[in-house]
Parts: sequence; C-alpha cells; structure tokens
Amino acid sequence: MSLDWIYWAISWILLRWHSLWEMIGVPDGTVLGTNWAWILAIIFLVVTVRVILFPVFVKQIKSQRAMQALQPQVKALQEKHKGDRETLQKEMMELYRKEKANPLMGCLPMFLQIPVFLGLFHVLRRLDPSKLNKTLYGWTAEQFDSAASAKLFTAPIAGQFGSSAAELERLGANGTTVKIIAGVLVLIMMGTTYLTSRQMILKTGWAEDPQQRMIQRLMLYGIPASLLVSGAIFPIGVIIYWVTNNLFTLGQQQWVLRKYPPPVINNKDGKAVPGPGARKSTGTQQPQDKPSRFSRSKANGAVQDTKPAVDGKALAPKPGAKPVNPKKRKPAKRQG
Repeated sequence: MSLDWIYWAISWILLRWHSLWEMIGVPDGTVLGTNWAWILAIIFLVVTVRVILFPVFVKQIKSQRAMQALQPQVKALQEKHKGDRETLQKEMMELYRKEKANPLMGCLPMFLQIPVFLGLFHVLRRLDPSKLNKTLYGWTAEQFDSAASAKLFTAPIAGQFGSSAAELERLGANGTTVKIIAGVLVLIMMGTTYLTSRQMILKTGWAEDPQQRMIQRLMLYGIPASLLVSGAIFPIGVIIYWVTNNLFTLGQQQWVLRKYPPPVINNKDGKAVPGPGARKSTGTQQPQDKPSRFSRSKANGAVQDTKPAVDGKALAPKPGAKPVNPKKRKPAKRQG
C-alpha cells in the first residue's frame, strides 16, 4: 500500500502553516540560530493533528472509564476461572461485548498518529540539498531549499544524532552541535513520553486484566526505553514534533480527566468507593455532634427523649454555708 497520500497531506499542512507564519511576519531567517517559521510550522502540525483526533481521544477516556467500572467483574472472573486461561479469555470477551467496552480503544489515538509520524519522518528525511526532485509532494524548489537549510540553534532540522559525516557536510552542519541538540531533545522526548503514560495510569489505576496491565507496563517503560535507541535515527524536526505532541497530550489529558473523573465502583464489601485517581474533596467538613446517650431522635424528629435540665443555681451552696465535699460522705447509721 502506497503512503504517498500521507506524505502529500503532511506536506500540505506543513507548508500552509509555514506560509501563514511568513505572512504574519515571523522571520524566515535565523534568529538565535533558529528558523522560527519552520519550527512553528512543525509545532502547529501537532496542533492540527490533535484537534482532528480530539473526538477519538475523548472516546479513549470513556472506554478506559468503562473498563475501570468492569474491574470488579473481571476480578471475579479471574477468581472463578483460575488456571483455565482459555475459558477466562472467552468469558472476558463476552463481558466486554455485553458491556460495549473495547480494551484496544486505549491505544487507538497512538495508532492513528503513527501514519502522521511516519509521514513527517519521510518528508524531513528528503530535505537533502543534493536531491534533484525538489517539487515532490507539492513543494516548490524555494520551499524545499528553505526547509533544507532550516535550523534549531544552528542544528539542521533534517539532521540526526546518528548522521554520517557526509550527510552533515551536505547539510552544512557541525557534527558536535547536531549531537548535542539531538541528544538533549531525545532525553526530553523520553521523559515526556514516560510522563504522559504515568499521568494516565495514576488517574485510571493499574488494570486487573493481565493483558491490560502488560500494555500499561509497555506504555510506561517499554516505549520510553526504546526511544533511547530509535531516537538516534530521528531527524531533529521529528523529535520536535514528538516532544510537542507529548506536551500537548499532558495538557489535554489533564483537562479530559478532570471532565470525566474516575467512576465509582464497589469494593469487596459491596460499598461504593471512588475509583483510582479520584480527586479528594478539598472542602472542610464541619464535625457533627455525636448523639448523647440520653437523647434519641427519629428521622422525622417527632420523638426526642432528653435528660431533664438541671438548674445550676439550685445546686449552688447558699451564702455562708460550709462547702460540702461530695467524696466524703457520712456512713449510714446502722439499724439497731
């Protein structure tokens, strides 16, 4: 299957944003060693994609909430079919079908962004001044040359941490500078990727289903670790896209998770408890007075038994009278 349509779409969005920033007056030349019109074009490519995928992201959160609500039933099935993995899987698939919950929905937004990532990766890899066909995917020769020379703090956006000496020479780049900028961005990319997964797991909790838990561990640890190796072949422009996407995800997840808080589920005793990550109440509650053992009240407040009030003045000693110590009492007279 040809991916040309993705390359055309990514190029079109990227070029439209670059033209817009040029029209607004963002300089296309270097300021602080950076061509900001192209950097902003990559950043707003992220914004465009995330706005388009926002409804899918909301469905992802709702699906995860549905999966959370089913956790007590999933745990009951695991106890019931312990040791019978095949029957357990069938019962769980039937439960998900009945409750219209999709375990794979949690990964859908990430899968939908993979073509965008691959498209941008391919387009930026083409930014080589030695290319003869500069007008592929709707680019003009002028736009191609401008992007090929675009830099972030003097490091070309088409450069990679693992670029060869010949590639760096064609881009007119300093190898040390490219490695420093790309290395720092890769570390930021790994950190923000870990934080996006951690934020989601802290809010939704670890899944009871072993397969779901395995996916969560892969998202939390596996993907960030893999970026340490694969990040060496990513062009700097692609890393900028990934970091921006992660920062956008952190903000978007925070907003959506507040709007769709974790569901209330039942614990072992059947009592309703807030789901993992539910926000605790910040308001201070006034302590309620404990009912006296001498008072009883019904729901309607119709019956109230209270201890008779005692007049304190009546118990007070009279003026001039000798105080009486209640502990010292005269022995009772014996009956003769």
